[in-house]
Amino acid sequence: MARSLHTLPKAHLHLHFTGSMRHATLIELAREQGLHLPDALEEDWPPKLRATDERGWFRFQRLYDIARSVLGRPEHVYRLLRETARDEAAAGSRWLEIQVDPSGYAHRFGGLTATLELVLDAARRAAEEAGIGIAVVVAANRTRHPLDANTLARLAAQYIDQGVVGFGLSNDERRAQARDFERAFRIAKRAGLLAVPHGGELLGPRSVAQCVDDLGADRVGHGVRAAEDQRLMQRLADRQICCEVCPTSNVGLGVVERAADVPLRRLFDAGVPIALGSDDPLLFGARLLRQYELAREAYGFSDAEVAELARQSIRSSAAPDSVRKELMHGIDAWLASPE
Repeated sequence: MARSLHTLPKAHLHLHFTGSMRHATLIELAREQGLHLPDALEEDWPPKLRATDERGWFRFQRLYDIARSVLGRPEHVYRLLRETARDEAAAGSRWLEIQVDPSGYAHRFGGLTATLELVLDAARRAAEEAGIGIAVVVAANRTRHPLDANTLARLAAQYIDQGVVGFGLSNDERRAQARDFERAFRIAKRAGLLAVPHGGELLGPRSVAQCVDDLGADRVGHGVRAAEDQRLMQRLADRQICCEVCPTSNVGLGVVERAADVPLRRLFDAGVPIALGSDDPLLFGARLLRQYELAREAYGFSDAEVAELARQSIRSSAAPDSVRKELMHGIDAWLASPE
């Protein structure tokens, strides 16, 4: 018997707010409000997705927007984060950095500032109840104007002492160049926030390099396409720039055909720091624990290597030093325990 992955302390650094919702909660909230869900979000869940072409990405985004529509009241936000925190704790995740774009909810909750404050308060309460740490990454949207990203970066900077730890850039990376958002990331980094843009998912290694060179990325969301460029992997390893690898998401969106095709082993062996993430469990049907199971099953990671993955997730996080130290001791204890 292998050691239990449930009890391995780990950090979860790539989880989107809406996408963290439980499927059962989506169904319940939709029925309470009389909202119709497409078959892909109900009987045929998890949906069959392939977003490597524009039509496929549009379908993915449409399903995401429909899911977002059920979160219409503040109590829904509190419920989502409470349930997410419980799910994280059950998976052995002791530190979560959840990503949210307040723009998607601002019209419901009184504007950008009020939305962010609602999410931060819900995160604090959920963390306290579940006994884990939760921080927030404010994310801009590549499909919106860069001036909107500047606004969000300034907003995020104002809450750096209240739970915001990073600034991200999400959505279809084919829709805009990283350099278009350079000013927003400069604002965020000047304030002390981590730069955590998405890249190297739907586009190749150049997308990862642009996140590093143009946006000063501390971590890259996904980043798996960096494995196609040996020199880029060496740069990431030398600078200890983490890739937030989400295997089930890569399969779900058609980035790879099978979980075994995700270049997790290649990145790991090259010395690139990795933080396994689940991206959007609501649409891909798998949470954080499944990513660690795949490390064993699909990529042949030993318990010592799985423990190192967990360490890398913690080192790459914004967790306070005291939390990091505690979690590192927990990983050592896990590895020292009998199989």
